[in-house]
Amino acid sequence: MAKFTYFKVKGKLTDSIFNEMLEFFQNVFPTAKGYKLPPSYYAIKKTFKTIGLGYESIHACVNDCFLFRGDANKDVHFCPVCNTSRWKDSNTPGKKVPKKVLRYFPIIPRLQRLYKSSHTAKEMTWHATGKCTEPGKMQHPVDGRAWKDFDTKYLDFAAEPRNVRLGLAADGFNPFGNLSQSYSMWPVILTTYNLPPWLCMKESSFMLTLLIPGPKSPGKDIDVYLRPLIDDLKVLWAKPGVETIDVATGLKFNMRAMVLWTINDFPARSSLSGWSGQGYKACPTCNEDTPSVRVLGKTAYVGHRRFLKKPHKWRRSLEFNGETENGDPPREFSRDAIMTQLARLPTRVKGKHPRFGGVKIKRNVLVELNWTKRSIFYELEYWSFLTLKHNLDVMHIEKNMLESILNTLLMNNKSKDTAKEDKT
Repeated sequence: MAKFTYFKVKGKLTDSIFNEMLEFFQNVFPTAKGYKLPPSYYAIKKTFKTIGLGYESIHACVNDCFLFRGDANKDVHFCPVCNTSRWKDSNTPGKKVPKKVLRYFPIIPRLQRLYKSSHTAKEMTWHATGKCTEPGKMQHPVDGRAWKDFDTKYLDFAAEPRNVRLGLAADGFNPFGNLSQSYSMWPVILTTYNLPPWLCMKESSFMLTLLIPGPKSPGKDIDVYLRPLIDDLKVLWAKPGVETIDVATGLKFNMRAMVLWTINDFPARSSLSGWSGQGYKACPTCNEDTPSVRVLGKTAYVGHRRFLKKPHKWRRSLEFNGETENGDPPREFSRDAIMTQLARLPTRVKGKHPRFGGVKIKRNVLVELNWTKRSIFYELEYWSFLTLKHNLDVMHIEKNMLESILNTLLMNNKSKDTAKEDKT
């Protein structure tokens, strides 16, 4: 059934054609040993859900305000935030069709299956038992400062090597072949860092957890859709954990899990972290000390010479912006400083309903700086103590920079050497 479903997705088969194909196989191949092919795609999905491979369909407000989940909200027909109808046609006498549906693939049973399978159970402790680290080289996240700092802070979590460390990646993509059609669907994927490096970044090891519907990017309201995942992560962090069978030892243990960091491009980082990647203070590292100026209607980020040593000749040069550079490198903001900034943020209504300002929001820059929200990740007890919360996707940076340089050198129609770009 899994293979049949794979062919359906890869071949972009419709449900009706796929059902006809299943019917054909049923007629051609006789039933053997009481086994019978499923009669339809619907039957396959029901079987997958029975054995724990299904997903949870959660209706969402079309304005990204609210999820209709839980017993209290399953019969609600209008969004309690913006009062928009949940259904495409509220007057349909039969089964109503929702305007937006979030797909959530529960992570707790999937993490448990990693220990219930003999193919992966032993590999899940590689970071503690099988690593072969060369001095001065980082071959796996376990060699990094972020992992080691976390172990120092949470000794009880680090004492159990079977506890799971996760990385979270999210980005938008166009699910349609016709790229001229504007549509952005956002998958949220987890990767398991307990596994060795040749497995943890393998496609088969990725766990799709959320499919956030389009057609528009969720932006700052992505937290609304992350709620089911965060709730499960809280369960996985709380003591004593989730009882799990480890087939490698044949014993039961209480499994816990945490998210070590996120991996995304710069715009997605803005949505997840809550620090906007636009404006005069766009740099999340420099924070309120971001050096920027307005040049011909564009925002230019200057001050790169602050990182040079004080006697460096380029600090004294006037060829950059007509001024010398005497400033120090940007300060490193402590956890307490960041939490103080977040505590000043006002409470805002979630969603993009025009009554609440639509997509854009007006901020008091003096108080809020470049924060657009307090990220939902701060609901995780350990999140504020992490050394490195967000990673930038190197692929996007390398690819975009290389394309810009090559296109400018070749002077083709994608060149960045234009009057518009020269303004910056």
